[in-house]
Amino acid sequence: MTSNTLNELIAEGVRGRYILVRSDLNVPLDGSTVTDDGRIKASLPVLSKLTDAGARVLVTAHLGRPKGAPEEKYSLRPAASRLAELAGFKVTLAADTVGSAAREAAASLQDGEVLVLENVRFDPRETSKDDAERGAFADELVALTGDNGAYVDDAFGAVHRKHASVYDVATRLPSYLGDLVHTEVEVLRKLTTDTQRPYVVVLGGSKVSDKLAVIDNLLGKADTILVGGGMLFTFLAAAGHKVASSLLEEDQIPVVQDYLKRAADAGTEFVVPTDVVVAEKFAADAAHETVPADNIEGSSFGAQGIGLDIGPDSAAAFAERIKGARTVFWNGPMGVFEFEAFSAGTRAIAQALTETEAFTVVGGGDSAAAVRTLGFADDQFGHISTGGGASLEYLEGKELPGLSVLDR
Repeated sequence: MTSNTLNELIAEGVRGRYILVRSDLNVPLDGSTVTDDGRIKASLPVLSKLTDAGARVLVTAHLGRPKGAPEEKYSLRPAASRLAELAGFKVTLAADTVGSAAREAAASLQDGEVLVLENVRFDPRETSKDDAERGAFADELVALTGDNGAYVDDAFGAVHRKHASVYDVATRLPSYLGDLVHTEVEVLRKLTTDTQRPYVVVLGGSKVSDKLAVIDNLLGKADTILVGGGMLFTFLAAAGHKVASSLLEEDQIPVVQDYLKRAADAGTEFVVPTDVVVAEKFAADAAHETVPADNIEGSSFGAQGIGLDIGPDSAAAFAERIKGARTVFWNGPMGVFEFEAFSAGTRAIAQALTETEAFTVVGGGDSAAAVRTLGFADDQFGHISTGGGASLEYLEGKELPGLSVLDR
């Protein structure tokens, strides 16, 4: 990567300058409470470097998927409040993104302070497919930085989006790669080039369709792909097994069958669970039992049963594969980890990752939330990505607009 770095920007001098930073503050909320502040903590090092050097920092970020207009439930207020609690610098939140409130707050910003602009997705131009519309919004963001501004992209979770605050501002200001994004790219390179083998990939989550492109790109690169989560039932169906009322993407069965056939030729082994925890219904307190994966309808719940976790034998087998690996990438929980009764599979994967000598990467999103919810610490893993979707698209081999624009 040939992008200019944050250290180069600081060496140029930033005291008194307005630096526009794209951060990732897209955190899960319970009402107005941040339930996982991992992304906020990950944004702190770059903001601290800049404030320590005397910069006046303007932070852009999104939260959720508002429909191009302000919605209180998507306000960045809880995230900004948590940032202020964790930070060693002053943090304020503007009442809007590029309106009069933002302009006034920016004008009064002092050296070493941070102003978080309200959710960029409250403006429909942020995500517009029209270059001119996005450009106009980018111009208003850039105008807040005055005559000597600069841009730092430190939001890896958004680099796969061609959005105004990610892509277009970088074409208008001297642009630099944030430390977080730099680290993410270096980690993902270890998963795509000169990877230490055996290379084990653990894929979970609800839908196999979300992982099709990454599976396709991993054939021949990964030695083993361990399949869990809701997507496992499409794999079982592809092998001719009935899955009762478990999540199933019938239209993807031929695709999975093709992957299974191609994997053997490519030297990649798919490992599908041999036992499944089946519940009477989708509920935390549902009656449940463990049955062989090829006899799900043989449970006490018959055709009404729903698989909600991998079974203990599968969890143990997966753990053994992980412990024998040199590189492990994990994306997607093994079951409904939010329900204690169906969290054992996910917990077993997380535990195995903490015990292996392999280089381990937890691929963001639900996986990151799962390990923290289950009581694991970030430093027990080689790396926890802040960008689930971006991580997957990188592993798919796609060009990520937020990165390519920094390389120009």
